Amino acid sequence: MRVNDRAADVLLSDGTTVHLRPIRPDDADRIVALHSRFSDRTRYLRYFSAYPRIPQRDLDRFVNVDHHDREAFVIEHAGELIAVGRFDRLGAGSHQAEVAFVVEDAHQGRGIGSVLIEHLVAAASQEGITEFEADVLPENRAMLRVFMAAGFHIERQFADGVVHLWFPIAATPDSMRVQRDREQRAEARSIGRLLNPRGVAVYGARSGGSGIGAALLSHLKAAGFAGNLVPVHPSARVVGGLPAVTSLSGTAGIDLAVVAVPADAVPAVVADCAAAGVHGLVVVSAGFAESGPAGAEAQAALLRAVRDHGMRLVGPNCLGVANTDPGVRLNATLAPLLPRAGRVGFFSQSAALGTALLAEADRRGLGLSSFVSAGNRADVSGNDALQYWREDPHTDAVLLYLETFGNPRKFARIARELARRKPVAAVASPVRPPALDAVTVGPDARGVAALFASSGVIRVDTVGELFDVGLLIAGRPLPAGDRVAVVTNAAALGVLAVAKSPAAGLRVADGYPLDLGPAVSDVDFVRAVHAALDDERADIVLAAYAPALAEDDKLGVAELLRVSTAGAPRPVAVVAPADPSFTVAPGYGDADPPALPMFPAIEEAVRALGRVARYAAWRREPVGALPSLPGVDTARGTEVAARLAERGARDRGEADELLAAYGIPVVPSRWAAGERVAAVAAELGYPVALKVATRPWRHRIDLGAVRLSLGSAAAVEEAYRELERLFGLGVEVVVQPMVAPGVACVVEVVDDPAFGPVVGFGLGGEAADLLGDRAWRPVPLTDRDAAALVRAPRAAPLLTGYRGAAPVDLDALADLLLRVGRLVDEQPSLSALTLNPVLARPSGLAVLHASAELATHQPRPDSGPRRL
Repeated sequence: MRVNDRAADVLLSDGTTVHLRPIRPDDADRIVALHSRFSDRTRYLRYFSAYPRIPQRDLDRFVNVDHHDREAFVIEHAGELIAVGRFDRLGAGSHQAEVAFVVEDAHQGRGIGSVLIEHLVAAASQEGITEFEADVLPENRAMLRVFMAAGFHIERQFADGVVHLWFPIAATPDSMRVQRDREQRAEARSIGRLLNPRGVAVYGARSGGSGIGAALLSHLKAAGFAGNLVPVHPSARVVGGLPAVTSLSGTAGIDLAVVAVPADAVPAVVADCAAAGVHGLVVVSAGFAESGPAGAEAQAALLRAVRDHGMRLVGPNCLGVANTDPGVRLNATLAPLLPRAGRVGFFSQSAALGTALLAEADRRGLGLSSFVSAGNRADVSGNDALQYWREDPHTDAVLLYLETFGNPRKFARIARELARRKPVAAVASPVRPPALDAVTVGPDARGVAALFASSGVIRVDTVGELFDVGLLIAGRPLPAGDRVAVVTNAAALGVLAVAKSPAAGLRVADGYPLDLGPAVSDVDFVRAVHAALDDERADIVLAAYAPALAEDDKLGVAELLRVSTAGAPRPVAVVAPADPSFTVAPGYGDADPPALPMFPAIEEAVRALGRVARYAAWRREPVGALPSLPGVDTARGTEVAARLAERGARDRGEADELLAAYGIPVVPSRWAAGERVAAVAAELGYPVALKVATRPWRHRIDLGAVRLSLGSAAAVEEAYRELERLFGLGVEVVVQPMVAPGVACVVEVVDDPAFGPVVGFGLGGEAADLLGDRAWRPVPLTDRDAAALVRAPRAAPLLTGYRGAAPVDLDALADLLLRVGRLVDEQPSLSALTLNPVLARPSGLAVLHASAELATHQPRPDSGPRRL
């Protein structure tokens, strides 16, 4: 790995940012300055002596490292070094290294030690080090706690007044859990300080009341923000009726700055905020990355300046943030009204659509707990918001409007963790980058939907559907099954509900639909709905109400149902096709009944109910585990992958050795042409198969490109002559020993833009390829993921004894998928992999061919130590 790849911006436990990087020789003066700020006790605990100053010889050694046997990281904040950590290999070629670090007194207790350990472990692992050792004075309890809490299997021994620690640095389930728990807490606190600020400063509000800045200030005032509100203006003493300041210098308690100045004036604002200790900025100003290369450079400089001073950045070019908590009432957005109070967190990447989305949420009666619009998403992203909403007691469900994914692998992980606790619905662009299709076909729209579902995310296609689902998951119970009771006063609506339910994955409950007739009274209709809600044969109630006359009071039934079904044990949805525009709005307090899920059409209601029912079924499933896989040699796999990446291995058997490191044997094969074919066949042993090696004929037995069960040299020579007549003189073929027959399957790995590496499984053959019959799951695969993946393709019945055939060994297929998942999870240089065909048999399986794409190692987001 390049040394520069080891640099990272990281969040500390209190939610502030710092910069970690390898040490440089020109850091010498700042290392001396750092040492001078240590207390006597800190020096003693680190160096086991008073060590009042650093001798020149030691200083030279500290700042000059080779990044292989010796590595050191420094932590920078506001232009100063505040911590340093290092490892030193214990002898040439040793797999052990001594590790140590020290943190400036003023910054101790902020989680810096754990950050240094994570990054030192990652760097050491890349250099072949497998074990760390450390000597710690017994009175240095804080240092001992840092090591013991890291999640590694630590051994310790007390001798000569020193505690000697040693531990293998390979990641463990505990170390990964500790790392991700710390990441979640730090990111949640970081966003929490943005959404719950003690004070807000507004830059760019004109004293005359015009412009975006003045609008932001007005919106903050109108919402009744509970904290201190400070306009910052270069000359005016009063802005928007509030006392203004020329600078935040001397103004305490400002956590958030809302910035609406021109792009070229934003750097000066950042400097002013940094001097005042502001935690984060919401930059609504445009003119950054969305405007072209020059704007992208300005945005990168803005981000660097913000993070160098420990702050977070929402935007630029964003709508803003909001929090409806009565104790906060923050509307730092361009939307004129604070969103309706509720218990749904809402993230919108788009600033242009944000105002319309908030207005639609309000019209539909969907109350929000908090709202984040990231705009250009230079720093704060949807992932950060998800981390905050995971533990936010005011949020019960989450809605996402996404256009791109910054860190897809992390999104898949944290969305899955959040969805186990709270429903998450997302509308995301189905557009796939051309680069992905250049590698392999990849998941189609149906496959992408399955990927979201496998992570517990309810994926929808339109903004309207996002709100449809949002109303069902906001304050209403999740269905316990897929049985829907249809109660209606119009027979046609009942017939339509029955027709549309199967496609949505719903079953009409026994005894339904219940047609009450057009003359039923409002009260009797509501009573029938309540009876359905108490019916043990149903999991969901769909009330379809069509007034007999246009002038009838449609709101009467809806209002009765909203109030009376608020605490119902089952979800209820109402269809009122006579007037698709009306809604029934809830109150603004947590004690008020939630909005009634109302739909203008049966199709929309059934589609939304089906999605929520599938999510509820996913949540009822036990959480899978990452099983131990015998025969996996990760170290060997890493060595082979690095070697193959230099050559960009493809499909001539180069990947077989890599697969073998993960316990995946590939049937031996040899490439040959002309007279060599018969000789190679004799070397492998009869009977053999000949397959044309050139695409697109490879595996095409239907086109005559495959010859099987050739039991002699004469049979091989004759078969090869036939292939030459069909595909040209000297055609290259693959020669392979015959194996027992089986059902042909395909296993694929692609790098999906929304989820990172994903594993696909389907049956082989041109028909399956044409229909796109592949199922997909993101890595890492759990045992339940693998078992479900085997059964997910539409053609899966061919594996389980279709029309009297013998069932294949599904456990062997699941084991293969687990091994492929482990391989792609641990080897980031692997960008694509195809096993085709895999012959599945009643006992075991055989992988006949493997092709792979490997590239020089690039750090994979979310696969190493914490970083922003």
